Amino acid sequence: MKAHHHATSGGLWFIGWLFTIGFLHLSFWKGVLAIIVWPYFIGVAISHFVK
Repeated sequence: MKAHHHATSGGLWFIGWLFTIGFLHLSFWKGVLAIIVWPYFIGVAISHFVK
């Protein structure tokens, strides 16, 4: 049995999460929520530019 390490995908997820918190100036609790749904926060922010 081989163990697979997915450090790259985990690292990209972590970078995306930190970017979301910084770019959108999220409060602490929204930052915690962004751990799970950070693409949603980015989508909402970008949707204001696309309209």
